Amino acid sequence: MSDTDLVKLYSGRILALAADIPHLGHLAAPAGTAKKRSPLCGSTVSVDVVVKDGKVADFAQEVRACALGQAAAAVLGEVVIGRTLPELQAARAALSAMLKDAGPVPAAPFTGYEVLIPARDYKNRHASILLALDATVEAVEAAQV
Repeated sequence: MSDTDLVKLYSGRILALAADIPHLGHLAAPAGTAKKRSPLCGSTVSVDVVVKDGKVADFAQEVRACALGQAAAAVLGEVVIGRTLPELQAARAALSAMLKDAGPVPAAPFTGYEVLIPARDYKNRHASILLALDATVEAVEAAQV
């Protein structure tokens, strides 16, 4: 990766998101918890959720990832409260398609993932970017059992 590629990939917006991740930490009494790890880079994301009436009512995340994974967690953290499992699953599928198949940006309220379009060309970063949504989907599924 050249210096120009790095500048393009790690834009100011991505770095700003990575520096200000909402809902950091853990919940005292989560209804569902999940931890996901990317074997390629070692990034990890742990998520705690409380679900009420089929919607995420409370959320916390512990993020140990590269700036791209952190930025993705920040985008999710901004919009996760009030989301349903089908919405989260659709966002996860859309983000994966955006990265891997040059698909469109996920639908609102997940349009913030647009900032990660430059990461399409870096397949080794895709797993880290998807970690927060992967863990959140799994945690919500666990909470609804």
